[in-house]
Amino acid sequence: MPASVSQTATLPATSPGPMIGNTIKAALAVWLGIVLILGASGAYLGAPGQPPLPVFAGAVVPLLVFAIALRLLPAFREFLLALDLRLIVGIQAWRWAGFGFVALYANHVLPGLFAWPAGLGDMAIGVVAPWWIVALSKNPDVAASSRFRLWNALGILDFVVAFTTATICAMTITTDTPPTIAPMGQLPLVLIPAFMVPLFVMLHVVALLQAKRARA
Repeated sequence: MPASVSQTATLPATSPGPMIGNTIKAALAVWLGIVLILGASGAYLGAPGQPPLPVFAGAVVPLLVFAIALRLLPAFREFLLALDLRLIVGIQAWRWAGFGFVALYANHVLPGLFAWPAGLGDMAIGVVAPWWIVALSKNPDVAASSRFRLWNALGILDFVVAFTTATICAMTITTDTPPTIAPMGQLPLVLIPAFMVPLFVMLHVVALLQAKRARA
């Protein structure tokens, strides 16, 4: 066999990892840009006494796209399963910022029915995240534990509770006088349900998938 042919045959295949990573970064940037544009135009605002369907759609559509990509793109799925689980968990520590909901309630901006469960739930998940980083650093097998899976499940449940209470507030508070849930459909707060919440849910799903693989 000629040398040139032999060398060509033994060249290592190019890893798709960097390309997938760059594509994800670009998709996140585009997604954020769309939310900012729609938020500035008032597209997420709903009528008093009606369910917050625009905000709900803003959270659900990205999750549907994510689920489809996981299902149909094996390379994308494997890329996510190869991510450092400590980084995925560490990002959840940002949810300590849920204290802001309580602060907005104290300043008569958001109703307590929404602010307290959403704020305390986020804070509870966020404050535990550093503990999981330490645990995973000492023993990666912790990812397969039922406690780790429970923490991720509770993190998703927190968002379900937040959307439920927000819907109740939107349908029962029919006045424009604060506190109302309307600020959650306006910039900058709309970035939370339309961008941050779906992103955090995606990270929980990836963590659960890695935990499933660790158990196997």
